[in-house]
Amino acid sequence: MTGFDFATEVISAEDLASRVAELGAAISEDYRGRDPVFVVVLKGSFPFAADLVRHVDFPAEVDFMLLNRFGEGGRVGIAMDLSVPVFDRDVIIVEDVIDTGLTLKVLLRMMRDRGAASVATVALFDKIRRRIADVAIDYRGFEVGDEYLVGYGLDWKGLYRNLPSVWAFLDHDAFVHDPGILADALWG
Repeated sequence: MTGFDFATEVISAEDLASRVAELGAAISEDYRGRDPVFVVVLKGSFPFAADLVRHVDFPAEVDFMLLNRFGEGGRVGIAMDLSVPVFDRDVIIVEDVIDTGLTLKVLLRMMRDRGAASVATVALFDKIRRRIADVAIDYRGFEVGDEYLVGYGLDWKGLYRNLPSVWAFLDHDAFVHDPGILADALWG
């Protein structure tokens, strides 16, 4: 692991690859002989989902949703919906981070209301200490703290999704003042 005075690497690319392979193997075992559809919640989940489905040993159907939260009540809206029906299908929701669980709770209800035969969840990062809604995560990558994380799909105002490892901000004000500070440190 490496670091700077404003950020530190908290999960290496190697540890991510190993854990994603383990999750893919577990899903492969549990869904052998079935035909699930992976519902990938954009945008942060796309690197994780791409790696995950390469580790399942059955033909994987993948579709995407883009959700947004707005207003003081945190209402969840659909910015981009699925292109395939989930009626009578096994659904595996792929999320990057589960925080409060409120968005996932809405998404689970949505899939059930659309007639999914079953709904499972896989999340790479779980901020369980921030949980408000009681939601189950069937396949969990890493439990993480309250730090603001970037890399491997996680972003800061659209930046850093392309980092192969995960970094935590140690000095949030430094990023607010200069969002490019990590890029400068890593790539010059």
